Amino acid sequence: MPAPIQMATMSTNHLAVERLAQNNKLTEAEKIGEVAQQFEAILLRQFLNEATKPMLSQNEGMNPAQKTIYQDMITNTLAETISQSGEFGLAQAFRHQLMPRDFDIEEIKPKVDTIADE
Repeated sequence: MPAPIQMATMSTNHLAVERLAQNNKLTEAEKIGEVAQQFEAILLRQFLNEATKPMLSQNEGMNPAQKTIYQDMITNTLAETISQSGEFGLAQAFRHQLMPRDFDIEEIKPKVDTIADE
Protein backbone atom coordinates (compact mmCIF):
# COMPACT_ATOMS: atom_id res chain seq x y z
CA MET A 1 0.00 0.00 0.00
CA PRO A 2 1.59 3.31 -1.05
CA ALA A 3 2.16 5.90 1.63
CA PRO A 4 0.34 9.21 1.13
CA ILE A 5 2.52 12.12 0.09
CA GLN A 6 2.76 14.82 2.74
CA MET A 7 2.73 18.38 1.37
CA ALA A 8 5.47 19.38 3.83
CA THR A 9 7.89 16.86 2.29
CA MET A 10 7.20 17.72 -1.35
CA SER A 11 9.77 19.65 -3.37
CA THR A 12 8.94 22.72 -5.42
CA ASN A 13 8.89 20.62 -8.59
CA HIS A 14 6.44 18.16 -7.05
CA LEU A 15 4.19 21.00 -5.94
CA ALA A 16 4.22 22.50 -9.43
CA VAL A 17 3.19 19.17 -10.96
CA GLU A 18 0.48 18.73 -8.33
CA ARG A 19 -0.89 22.22 -9.07
CA LEU A 20 -0.77 21.43 -12.77
CA ALA A 21 -2.75 18.22 -12.29
CA GLN A 22 -5.45 20.06 -10.32
CA ASN A 23 -5.68 23.02 -12.73
CA ASN A 24 -9.12 22.89 -14.36
CA LYS A 25 -8.33 25.73 -16.78
CA LEU A 26 -5.92 23.60 -18.82
CA THR A 27 -6.83 20.82 -21.22
CA GLU A 28 -5.25 17.40 -20.89
CA ALA A 29 -3.10 18.14 -23.95
CA GLU A 30 -1.80 21.35 -22.35
CA LYS A 31 -1.04 19.49 -19.13
CA ILE A 32 0.90 16.85 -21.05
CA GLY A 33 2.81 19.58 -22.87
CA GLU A 34 3.72 21.31 -19.62
CA VAL A 35 4.81 18.07 -17.93
CA ALA A 36 6.97 17.25 -20.96
CA GLN A 37 8.61 20.68 -20.74
CA GLN A 38 9.22 20.31 -17.00
CA PHE A 39 10.76 16.87 -17.51
CA GLU A 40 13.01 18.29 -20.23
CA ALA A 41 14.12 21.00 -17.79
CA ILE A 42 14.94 18.36 -15.15
CA LEU A 43 17.13 16.46 -17.62
CA LEU A 44 18.77 19.69 -18.76
CA ARG A 45 19.58 20.55 -15.12
CA GLN A 46 21.37 17.24 -14.75
CA PHE A 47 23.38 17.75 -17.95
CA LEU A 48 24.19 21.36 -17.17
CA ASN A 49 25.14 20.63 -13.57
CA GLU A 50 28.05 18.54 -14.79
CA ALA A 51 28.86 20.90 -17.66
CA THR A 52 29.16 23.97 -15.42
CA LYS A 53 31.42 22.38 -12.79
CA PRO A 54 34.67 23.25 -14.63
CA MET A 55 33.50 26.84 -14.96
CA LEU A 56 33.63 27.27 -11.19
CA SER A 57 36.53 24.95 -10.44
CA GLN A 58 39.08 27.74 -10.01
CA ASN A 59 39.21 29.53 -6.68
CA GLU A 60 37.48 32.83 -7.42
CA GLY A 61 37.23 34.09 -3.89
CA MET A 62 34.16 32.00 -3.09
CA ASN A 63 33.86 29.36 -0.43
CA PRO A 64 32.42 25.93 -1.42
CA ALA A 65 28.91 26.81 -0.25
CA GLN A 66 28.89 29.99 -2.33
CA LYS A 67 30.14 28.09 -5.39
CA THR A 68 27.38 25.50 -4.96
CA ILE A 69 24.68 28.15 -4.70
CA TYR A 70 26.03 30.10 -7.68
CA GLN A 71 26.34 26.95 -9.80
CA ASP A 72 22.78 25.94 -8.88
CA MET A 73 21.48 29.37 -9.90
CA ILE A 74 23.30 29.19 -13.25
CA THR A 75 22.14 25.64 -13.91
CA ASN A 76 18.49 26.33 -13.06
CA THR A 77 18.37 29.52 -15.13
CA LEU A 78 19.96 27.88 -18.17
CA ALA A 79 17.76 24.78 -17.93
CA GLU A 80 14.53 26.77 -17.62
CA THR A 81 15.49 29.16 -20.43
CA ILE A 82 16.47 26.38 -22.83
CA SER A 83 13.37 24.34 -22.01
CA GLN A 84 11.00 27.30 -22.38
CA SER A 85 12.51 28.20 -25.75
CA GLY A 86 11.29 24.87 -27.13
CA GLU A 87 14.39 24.58 -29.31
CA PHE A 88 16.09 21.68 -27.52
CA GLY A 89 13.52 19.15 -28.78
CA LEU A 90 13.23 16.67 -25.93
CA ALA A 91 9.93 18.09 -24.70
CA GLN A 92 8.41 17.71 -28.16
CA ALA A 93 9.51 14.07 -28.30
CA PHE A 94 8.07 13.47 -24.82
CA ARG A 95 4.77 15.08 -25.86
CA HIS A 96 4.48 12.77 -28.85
CA GLN A 97 5.14 9.74 -26.65
CA LEU A 98 2.72 10.77 -23.89
CA MET A 99 -0.09 12.02 -26.10
CA PRO A 100 -3.03 9.66 -26.59
CA ARG A 101 -3.57 8.86 -30.26
CA ASP A 102 -6.87 10.76 -30.47
CA PHE A 103 -5.41 14.15 -29.40
CA ASP A 104 -4.50 16.85 -31.89
CA ILE A 105 -0.74 17.58 -31.66
CA GLU A 106 -1.24 21.28 -32.45
CA GLU A 107 -3.34 21.60 -29.29
CA ILE A 108 -0.28 20.93 -27.10
CA LYS A 109 1.04 24.39 -26.39
CA PRO A 110 2.41 24.62 -22.81
CA LYS A 111 0.99 27.46 -20.79
CA VAL A 112 3.88 28.29 -18.51
CA ASP A 113 2.49 31.72 -17.62
CA THR A 114 -0.83 30.25 -16.43
CA ILE A 115 0.86 27.82 -14.07
CA ALA A 116 3.38 30.37 -12.81
CA ASP A 117 0.59 32.80 -11.92
CA GLU A 118 -1.14 30.34 -9.59
